[in-house]
Amino acid sequence: MSMRIRVLGLACMAALFLAGGARAAQTVKIGFPLELTGEIPKVGESSKFAAEMFKEEINAKGGLQVGDKKYPLEFIYEDNEARPESAVNVTLKLIERDEVIAVIGPQSSRQAVPAGGVANDNETLMISPWSTNPDTTKDRPWVFRAAFLDPFQAPVAANFAAKQFNAKTTAVIFEISNDYSKGLADNFKDAWTKRNGKDSVLAFESHGPKDQDFSAQLTKIIALKPDFIFLPENYSFAALIIPQARDLGYKNPFMGSDAWGSAELMSLCGDACKGQFFSTHYAAAGARGATKEFIDKYTKKYGYVPDDLAALTWDAVRLVTQAIQAGGKVEGNIRDIRRIVRDKMAAIKEFDGITGKMSFDEQGDPIKCAVVVEITNDGQFSFKESVCP
Repeated sequence: MSMRIRVLGLACMAALFLAGGARAAQTVKIGFPLELTGEIPKVGESSKFAAEMFKEEINAKGGLQVGDKKYPLEFIYEDNEARPESAVNVTLKLIERDEVIAVIGPQSSRQAVPAGGVANDNETLMISPWSTNPDTTKDRPWVFRAAFLDPFQAPVAANFAAKQFNAKTTAVIFEISNDYSKGLADNFKDAWTKRNGKDSVLAFESHGPKDQDFSAQLTKIIALKPDFIFLPENYSFAALIIPQARDLGYKNPFMGSDAWGSAELMSLCGDACKGQFFSTHYAAAGARGATKEFIDKYTKKYGYVPDDLAALTWDAVRLVTQAIQAGGKVEGNIRDIRRIVRDKMAAIKEFDGITGKMSFDEQGDPIKCAVVVEITNDGQFSFKESVCP
């Protein structure tokens, strides 16, 4: 082998090393595998809008201060199509091809649980703003969340409904293939029967991910005359089920969960959803301080009041960028940088977010309060009460 060929070979190897390992960062790259299409597109939109607003504010000041230098934020958005397999694929792309420092999203537990496995296996920090299923973070030291968990949310919903509706019996409808919906339904059933006895759940009805007609489930439930129906459903399904129940003559209330909290719920559901309640992460109506500032800026920029998706994403981006700043470096070997950022995230013990104060446990889950909101006659999500651990 000639000296010239050997030198060229060594140069190519060095170039590959620099491309795949050490790097001279020009930006701080963060990936967002979001539900931009599919059954819950407003979820991805709200999350992207909040992230873009944060990025614009930071970059207008010259970038994110890391060490003694400012770096522009570069956010890479990928559509996970609200499908688990797509969430896995785009999360892997963000990690391997785009070499992001961290991943924010997916939002829905159905996508976040499998994506979390990818992030953890590839030792890349991931935080899901909205996922409440315990499996997203369980035994995954690289995965965090900004939302409370379903084992906490379920008794919040059960206790509130029992008090508000003076209820002794209930029925549940849930999506069988959705980790979030099925997991929360199970947790709620446990909480309700512990409170009211094993025969107090009169019906436990499931449906598929593409169902549009729920008359069979509703007819069975209405005949049993429960005091209320619990719907741990994405807003798109709640907006179908509630009007169908009213058309079939059901007059009692519904209790919902945080996946109702999209800004699109009322445009899809209309009057049928007014007067109902759901547990969630924050209430926009009546907000004060930093939360109100965020709401006002978002509303002015995008033309509608931010939902919990937007607010939780804002908190998640702040958490990640705080960890990056604490790490003090974004140049060098990407694996080393990711590990530093992950360790700094794990070291955050308390955080004052716009969705409330929170502290983190050993699983990367926040300990924080939930709120219950009422949907008012003008379609606003109005604060009813706060429930803390």
